[in-house]
Amino acid sequence: LSLDAPPSDLTADQLLDGLLTAEFSKRSCRSRYEFASYHEKKKNTSHKPSPYLLGKLRRHEALQKRCGPGTAPYRAAVWQLKSGKGAAATDCRYLVSISYRGLGNRMLATASAFLYAVLTDRVLLVHQYKHDVSALFCEPFPGTTWLLPSGWSFPLGHLRDYGIGSKESLGNMLKANVISVGGDGNASWSDGGDHRPPFVYLHLEGGYDFHDKLFYCDEHQRLLHGAPWLLMKTDSYLVPGLFLVPSFQDELGKMFPEKDMAFYHLGRYLFHPVNDVWRAVTSYYRTNLAGVGQRVGIQIRVFQKKPTPLQYILDQVLSCVRREKLLPEITSSSMINASDQVILVTSLSAWYYERIREEYGGGRITGGVHQPSHEGRQKWGDTSHDRRALSEMYLLSTCDMLVTTGFSTFGYVAQGLGGIRPWIMPSTPIWSESDMAETKEVPEPPCVRAMSVEPCFHSPSYYDCTARRDVDVGKVVPYVRHCEDVSWGIKIANQSS
Repeated sequence: LSLDAPPSDLTADQLLDGLLTAEFSKRSCRSRYEFASYHEKKKNTSHKPSPYLLGKLRRHEALQKRCGPGTAPYRAAVWQLKSGKGAAATDCRYLVSISYRGLGNRMLATASAFLYAVLTDRVLLVHQYKHDVSALFCEPFPGTTWLLPSGWSFPLGHLRDYGIGSKESLGNMLKANVISVGGDGNASWSDGGDHRPPFVYLHLEGGYDFHDKLFYCDEHQRLLHGAPWLLMKTDSYLVPGLFLVPSFQDELGKMFPEKDMAFYHLGRYLFHPVNDVWRAVTSYYRTNLAGVGQRVGIQIRVFQKKPTPLQYILDQVLSCVRREKLLPEITSSSMINASDQVILVTSLSAWYYERIREEYGGGRITGGVHQPSHEGRQKWGDTSHDRRALSEMYLLSTCDMLVTTGFSTFGYVAQGLGGIRPWIMPSTPIWSESDMAETKEVPEPPCVRAMSVEPCFHSPSYYDCTARRDVDVGKVVPYVRHCEDVSWGIKIANQSS
């Protein structure tokens, strides 16, 4: 038996109740089948994936294998792209995911692209930047790759340079009347499709305009269905927006009966840290976090130009954990009756960790206070930085209680992977020296409990495609509401919350 052969002894827990396929070897990617054992305390049988979702995933794996890189359909589709012709050369259609910014943004963007690919029966191909994807994650689909081949084999270069001004974008083709919308509400190619482009670029990043946002309209989805290649560039979690597209709602309802667990299932299916990163996670966990009654994670992200520690943010953290009784009040008896807890702090700065350790170290809690790293500043495009960030997201996901910083995609990923409804500390991005005033007051309340484990979509479209006007998208359906931390954003909520 080959050491890389698929295992035959995997349990339902290891397979996340069928979410994962058993077609991979254990050795090739240890995190895939070991993840569950670090989340046993939080195992909740009510959050099992639906049989419908499992069927969709198995069919999508077959599509990726049948049409992915190295296959005859893929070669035909690339030839069609090189030729400049818009007619599909095969029945396989493709979605290229172009994500950017920090690792949290890129993971949320990739999960969004994957769900869109599943909904529209497209092969997902992920564009790499400096091999960042393969250095961080194992392949999610058996027998194929999700990585877009680079170099001469793919005819479109500099994919990260596509932007709001690209003439191939849906928005710009609408403005140039390459695409027209008739009185019946149907979108079509203005020349009858004789000169349709070989691909359509979907510009879905934060600064997109009205015409780009028409992506969320059914009439444009019908048009896009016929495009053999789509390029999707985003830095956001688009899933709440997809839940508002009428033609997707029935399918999404069957895939996710618990709508507010969408990323919980998508993230656990798609993202598996490579062995080196996973080794760092498990080693740190065993040394510092294991064997304690309760793990409390505190994720601190300060959005400021200069990495100056701010007292009011520390005060906000301490006020939150005490008010919500996540950690004990420090009294004269704290040393005698130590709480059976451990604190995991993640922050770019060591200063907050050191102050929290002064409060809760020295035997006040049995497990102590720990911080895996303090990078000083965020380093986009630095793979070693991203590997440490990824390990800390997974460490936070093992916690029983979690306090996160509002607006932070890092925190969103950790809470989603762990299925943890966090306490969110309101945060305002700090862009000026005046915003950094030490006298700034702690918000009241200092933190609020999230309505669900779902990430927030920071830049939704407010346009109602049927009514042809802007609406309050936080009130269109009962399960999509405004975010606790970003008033203009939307997230998927538990309908009973």
